[in-house]
Amino acid sequence: MKKNKILVTGGLGYIGSHTTVELINQGFQVTIVDNLSNSERFILDRIEKITGTRPKFYEFDLTERKKTQNCFKENNFDAVIHFAALKSVSESVKKPLEYHNNNIKSLENILESMKTHSVRNIVFSSSCVVYGQPNKLPVDESAPFKKAESPYAETKQISEKILEKFTNSNNNISAISLRYFNPVGAHSSALIGELPKGMPDNLVPFITQTAAGIRDRLVVFGDDYDTHDGTAVRDYIHIEDLSKAHIAALERILYLKNENPYEYYNVGTGKGYSVMDVISSFEKVNNIKLNYVFSERREGDIEKIFSDNKLSKKTLNWSSKKSLDDMMRSAWNWETSINKKIK
Repeated sequence: MKKNKILVTGGLGYIGSHTTVELINQGFQVTIVDNLSNSERFILDRIEKITGTRPKFYEFDLTERKKTQNCFKENNFDAVIHFAALKSVSESVKKPLEYHNNNIKSLENILESMKTHSVRNIVFSSSCVVYGQPNKLPVDESAPFKKAESPYAETKQISEKILEKFTNSNNNISAISLRYFNPVGAHSSALIGELPKGMPDNLVPFITQTAAGIRDRLVVFGDDYDTHDGTAVRDYIHIEDLSKAHIAALERILYLKNENPYEYYNVGTGKGYSVMDVISSFEKVNNIKLNYVFSERREGDIEKIFSDNKLSKKTLNWSSKKSLDDMMRSAWNWETSINKKIK
């Protein structure tokens, strides 16, 4: 039986590497493109160690049109899963032009290459940030895009609009955007996980690095939000659950089950946890006391958001399985493994 060939952009990054593992385990043939701006080459070895298969790998930047076209020309892809993007909310506030140039241009080059080389399917890595601060919670897919709270959020809104227009004007191409909530945790093998370069922008690696003594203390941004304990509320989802959502979306368009050329789905647990809830869970399951302090709210952050996942469950036949405690346990297992010598 022919294996479907899947291009995974940003495939050595956090979400990309876990999804690559899941794709290989499900019998897909994977090619990765990654510029290593926020990832490490050794993750390719780890993917091979977990799966027994080493994906084909290209190192280049997808904003480079010619290299992108050549990659598509050299491979007969059946679909693309597009992760590659700059993704820090706080950094995007400081570098808005860089975020727009990188995130939008890379998508445009991929879509142009898909059209040129007759690749009919794309799953896009979107985000719940497209909703801004929703009027009602939990937020479902019918909620409108509100004013973007950061340049990063704006790039996701623009990208989704581009995908919708592109698929509607090219009726042989299908796209699904997955609107992630907050991916955390690590693979059960503890061989891959979240590996930020420099100061972490996300909560959980900041927690694990503080617990490991890499950071002196954890900074909690804002304790005066209108939430049950004053800290911001998010919908945290285990990275392994998230990777399985990509398989469900990919199979929907590969096997022509989609009802519309462009579809979009929430991918979360449907539960909202505050920053302090996450800290408490981490301390409990790992028997570690964290040193943390409260600070001013961070620009670009929203107060609270969590998902309504009914559509994902009904249409993609997908739902999350793992708990917050599972997430915090696997995150610490990964942190302790990378503090040992990398082999």
